[in-house]
Amino acid sequence: MTGSAEDGQRTPGRPTSLLIDASIEAIRAADGHAAGVYLRSRTPGLLRMSVLAGLPGRLFRPWWRLHVDSPFPVADAHRLGVEVVLANAVDTMRRYPQFAAGLPFQFGSLYVPVATDTAAYGVLTVLRPSAADATELLPERERLAQLAEELAWQLGGVEDSALWWDGEPRCVRPPAPHASRRAGSFTWDPTTGAMTLDDRLRGVLGAAAEECGKSERAFASAAAPEDAPALLAALRDTAAGRPPPLPLYVRGAHGSLRLVELWESCGGVRDASGPGAVHGVVIDPGPGAAADAAADLLPEGVFALDRLGTVVYANPRAAELLELPRPQLLGRLLWDAVPWLAQPACEDHLRGALLSPEPLHCHVARPGARPGEAYDGDWLALTLNPGRDLLTCTVRPAHRVTEAPSGPPPDDSREHAEPAADPSMAPLYRPIVLAIALTEAVTARQVSEVVMRELLPAFGGRRLAIYLLQERHLYLAWESGFPQGFLARFEGIGLDARVPGVETLTSGRPLFFDSMQQLTDAYPGIPLDAAEGARAFLPLIASGRPVGSCILGFDRPRSFSTEERAALTALAGLIAHAMEKAQRYESEAALARGLQQALLPRRLSAHPLVETTGRYLPATQGMEVGGDWYDVVAAGDGLALVIGDVQGHGVQAAATMGQLRTAVRAFALGDRPPDEVLSGTNRLLIDIDSGQFASCCYIRLDPATGVALAARAGHLPPLLRRPDGRTYALDLPGGVVLGVDPQARYPVTRLVMDPGAVLALYTDGLVERPGGDIDDGIGALRVALAKNGALAGGPGGQSLSKLADRLTATARHTADRPDDIALLLATRRFTARRDA
Repeated sequence: MTGSAEDGQRTPGRPTSLLIDASIEAIRAADGHAAGVYLRSRTPGLLRMSVLAGLPGRLFRPWWRLHVDSPFPVADAHRLGVEVVLANAVDTMRRYPQFAAGLPFQFGSLYVPVATDTAAYGVLTVLRPSAADATELLPERERLAQLAEELAWQLGGVEDSALWWDGEPRCVRPPAPHASRRAGSFTWDPTTGAMTLDDRLRGVLGAAAEECGKSERAFASAAAPEDAPALLAALRDTAAGRPPPLPLYVRGAHGSLRLVELWESCGGVRDASGPGAVHGVVIDPGPGAAADAAADLLPEGVFALDRLGTVVYANPRAAELLELPRPQLLGRLLWDAVPWLAQPACEDHLRGALLSPEPLHCHVARPGARPGEAYDGDWLALTLNPGRDLLTCTVRPAHRVTEAPSGPPPDDSREHAEPAADPSMAPLYRPIVLAIALTEAVTARQVSEVVMRELLPAFGGRRLAIYLLQERHLYLAWESGFPQGFLARFEGIGLDARVPGVETLTSGRPLFFDSMQQLTDAYPGIPLDAAEGARAFLPLIASGRPVGSCILGFDRPRSFSTEERAALTALAGLIAHAMEKAQRYESEAALARGLQQALLPRRLSAHPLVETTGRYLPATQGMEVGGDWYDVVAAGDGLALVIGDVQGHGVQAAATMGQLRTAVRAFALGDRPPDEVLSGTNRLLIDIDSGQFASCCYIRLDPATGVALAARAGHLPPLLRRPDGRTYALDLPGGVVLGVDPQARYPVTRLVMDPGAVLALYTDGLVERPGGDIDDGIGALRVALAKNGALAGGPGGQSLSKLADRLTATARHTADRPDDIALLLATRRFTARRDA
């Protein structure tokens, strides 16, 4: 099943009809709004929607493709091989807050893996009306499981090359719950050309039916006088295994709109005997239907969409307001016919009307409308009324849009508003804004700052408190706007206390109070921080695990609309996941810092003729700890100078660093040659299979003669400052980084280090800057070493420690260090220290 990116069309593979049949049957079995099947794609780890029945694909494009590791129910069902049942919106928010934030509407959903004992093909999914809980859906679950099992068995008989989906989904019309009296069926045998009509279809076509039996061309001309070529092409494509996009609307007698549905009797799997018969249904509401005639006379615009977004009816007033003749509206997708309706706010309301039972209202600007001047003729008011088969939409001029979609109305427009109707940006607030901001937050404090900055202004709030759960007690993590000391009485409160901040978490239900009086009535005797104002208590629950509670405070009484409650509930799920991530981060960061401090050397091996010192500075971004290390090890009668850098940050990098440091020390203590030390460490890193690699530089120095043997594994070149001040970057030939090639070789270079000379080993964090050339950084370090190297030794020289401080001064005073830094300095003395 592959699609062509060049022509935008997808050529369906053989199982397409099987997938369509399963999706349509799933709608019937679960009393659903819509259904579909996700299949594997040729991109590893990526699922693609192959069939979508009952919803327009354009409006649901963000969900066409999902990674198997993403936090969505489809991914879990496929990856874990289990059913996922979300009975209602609250259940969805608690378990999958990102999914709920993207589709914050009142619906339930079921997800069943399509798999056999040996193969996992994808997931069968259904969106349906909300239920009280999952137990209410047991019959539906059993039937869907049976459908998924049957589909998997059928797909098992299809050649493997056809079981991958890489194109756009096939969008099909769901079955009508009630058969139309003006509908009939037909069968066409492509081999013989025979066309058979039932009596009901003959009644629909009238006298034209007499010619239909002669050929498919005669049938197309009789059923669709104005669109015969399109119907004829659809018949032949279906016979060839390329069914056209459904539904197919054609013009019947007197220009009326007819719906034609086609399918193959062979289910899309044909053998050498040739194509199977093509079956079809023609539905015709008939000209001058009573409902249409009545709607034609209404003073306001009325139009109707089927569940794929096609305009199936429009009265004259609707055509006038949408500025398009009726013939150009009928039979076309709404956003193709009226492109200026394809704007985010309108599409979001259409999604809501297709998934939830309540009418939705919105304002939309016609072309030429000017911001801030929403008068007659510039704006339209739309009302979307959901139905099982159709969306009925009314459209009228908006006399004055007091809440323009671009933001809240100015203060003077609220002059005569009801006091309790506190306007807010909540209906306009997109959960994705908060979600994007939360991705940048790492600590609990940063998460709280994002909530304060993004969430409160959007809903008109003035106060915020966030409590986090620890050992069955709630502790204050953030507060803003409350009287000083007021929240202290709730610090460490147990989960058995009867206060709203606790009960919202233990019950998993958000609590909304329009006024402090409502709060007092519900919780008599509860301490209050103000005489007036509304409150919202939101549970912070991430993947079913309680995290804490969020309290929003408002200075005046106000009501919370259904839309606001749904948005706040979904946003609470996002906040909970961000807080849980922050807690994990802080725990892991503390563990990593402790681990690294334990692994770095407390003291360096000493020698009377050599002075050494080291510096380590952690990164200030991300996990704040990495895999940089240095060491000085006694190696026979000499010293081994070592520096290394494990890729990445965090506990794993620090742990790998500890293993490598231990390995290098073990080889060095045995006084192995530098090439054997690096080769042995390389094989160890490959054997432990950590998935990481590391660079390293190893120098074995003879303090008495100054002869040094050096080997390098992908590390930056050391710097050598001679006693006369001349400073060089040593051009050491080296091998690849450790952990990549088990057969890697590491050549050894011999050099001489005179008394008073200074050797500098360093990691890239000291010389690399974002957007800069690393060679420039090495050059700057070389100049600094040449200028300050006299501090290290020689007659009248100061300490090597001061030189290390000078070389790291700039980095130490940089607040935003993207990488950690390690520096190791060594110098040969002119004479041995007397206290050595």
